[in-house]
Amino acid sequence: MIQHAYIRPIGIVPGPQAEHGNAIRLAGGMGYASRFAVVLRQAKEHGGEVVDRWLAAPDTMAEVLAQLPDDVAGDAEEQWANLTLAHPALELGARTVRLDQPQVMGILNVTPDSFSDGGSHDSPDAAREHAAAMVEAGASIIDVGGESTRPGAKPVWEGDEIARVVPAIEAVAGMGAAVSVDTRKAAVMEAAIEAGAALVNDVSGLTHDPRAAEVVARAGVPVVLMHAPGSGEDLHEGGDYANVVLDVFDALRARRDVALEAGIEARNILLDPGIGFGKSLAENLALINALPLFHALGHPLLLGASRKRMIGALSNEAEANARLGGSVTLAVKGMDAGVQLHRVHDVPETVQARNVWRGLRDAALTDFGDLPG
Repeated sequence: MIQHAYIRPIGIVPGPQAEHGNAIRLAGGMGYASRFAVVLRQAKEHGGEVVDRWLAAPDTMAEVLAQLPDDVAGDAEEQWANLTLAHPALELGARTVRLDQPQVMGILNVTPDSFSDGGSHDSPDAAREHAAAMVEAGASIIDVGGESTRPGAKPVWEGDEIARVVPAIEAVAGMGAAVSVDTRKAAVMEAAIEAGAALVNDVSGLTHDPRAAEVVARAGVPVVLMHAPGSGEDLHEGGDYANVVLDVFDALRARRDVALEAGIEARNILLDPGIGFGKSLAENLALINALPLFHALGHPLLLGASRKRMIGALSNEAEANARLGGSVTLAVKGMDAGVQLHRVHDVPETVQARNVWRGLRDAALTDFGDLPG
């Protein structure tokens, strides 16, 4: 029977000295972990049941890993190494985006029907003005999208999508900003890269268009692989999980492996658990709480929880444009988990939260400095 192992950080601390050095630095960032759950479970096709679970610290991890079956021990060792893997900066055209601290990606929807801001920025002047404001507020990347992927949204013909995104990308790239394109269509990716986009953000994880992986590999640009359960036009359908956290982990690992086989370099792959895509409120909350686990896959992480439906469900059905507090809360939760990129609508507020969060983390490096030992 096929089994899989997982190493989930469960004790997050602001600095290693809080644990007298018995902590690891998560993914080369500003977060540290001192306790871990090592989980052994059956593969999903065999029921997905958890077989065993151990608790470990950095100084006891080798002892725990030695108890795993031989067929999963190698993968667990790789996951343990990946948890401390420091990622190189993203080279996005003329811009360099460091991944040793949280970065903010501003959302620029040039669509009439996006769930939160549809129709607000779909004219060239409005798009340019909003992008400039986000860059000035501290966004490291501007993510330009021309097709809504909210539940029930109608697909957009690639020609129309290209006509929407290319002028916006050219305008933002002309400001000297780093630009990504939010699309699942190969033709749109090609046109966007030609226009100045230096990163592809594919909500289908390169499953929607059979040419997409080839386009990304040939261009040599970074790509975000997001998890969504749907395999057709509706990315939200088919969300049937034995354990949402571990199933999404396995699915992202599988998509990562396909991308590698297609010739996409490991350093150019980023992963996104797909908050809000084919997941219930409880499943979204479980994924948010388990974000540190996904560092074990060995790639930078992107979190896109801004203004999502889950916030409304937890706040008396607040409308999308009244979910700022919840959006910032989820972003800070992601920062605690070591997530490198935060895709948000509200850039100034998220950047301010990030800056305060970073100040606290910097100060924590000298906490407990007077302890003996």
